[in-house]
Amino acid sequence: MSIGSNIRTYFEGTWHEGDIPVMKAADHGAWLGTTVFDGARLVDGLVPDLEAHCARVNRSAAALMLTPTVPTEKMVEIVMEGLALYPADAAIYIRPQYWGIHGDPTAIIPDGSETGFAICLEEIPMAPPTATTTLGLTRFRRPVLETAVVNAKAGCLYPNNARMLAEARGRGFDNALVADAMGNVAESATANVFMVKDGVAFTPIANGTFLAGITRGRHLSNMRSAGMEAHEAVLTFDDFREADEVFLSGNLHKVTPVTGFEDVSYQVGPVTRRVRDLYWDWARSAA
Repeated sequence: MSIGSNIRTYFEGTWHEGDIPVMKAADHGAWLGTTVFDGARLVDGLVPDLEAHCARVNRSAAALMLTPTVPTEKMVEIVMEGLALYPADAAIYIRPQYWGIHGDPTAIIPDGSETGFAICLEEIPMAPPTATTTLGLTRFRRPVLETAVVNAKAGCLYPNNARMLAEARGRGFDNALVADAMGNVAESATANVFMVKDGVAFTPIANGTFLAGITRGRHLSNMRSAGMEAHEAVLTFDDFREADEVFLSGNLHKVTPVTGFEDVSYQVGPVTRRVRDLYWDWARSAA
């Protein structure tokens, strides 16, 4: 599945034009869902936190009992070789991925002797600064480590996110605000979430039920370095109903302002705008 255009694929040691086939029907990943991926971005010649995203896909592989085969530094090098094939002003989504190939005699446990690896690059424009989203409730929740591999960016987690998103969209919202197993707010169906009250930013505390994203962490660091108050906390849905601003945090679009949660409306406020500005100021300074 592609969501962009102008795709290039790294597979078996070389870059290929297009969205080439990389997985076989009997591969463990195809049959039993042992797939992990990560996502980074090329925007305006910048690749913020690329090394961190490459390191995380290796940790995700290990969490699924796969053997990661490409060291972080080498993965960064391969990605940069692929990005050099695009125009300097291209906006590229960078997706390294692993999958299981063999299993043990029961077939269930992946055999670490061989792991599939590919990198997919596809051209996906950044959302315009004016883009916003709305959030609705969903009955579906984030799982816990005892029931799912929530410590990995794993493909097998996304059908649950998909039903969250489908339910919220069926009710007229763009996205879902999702509870953790205890009933507190965890994230949206597609990204981490922040709220702002009286100029102070809050995000759900990382409690092992959702992936605390790299971009989320970058926003927290940037805000604190700029002297802003930013806290991780246990947050309820009522906290979001009483918030002054809400925004999503994810690699694909970095900051997405939220203009509504169920029957509550928000303005795109000064903290949201400043978080976006701080992110790109940091990305340019780190280049």
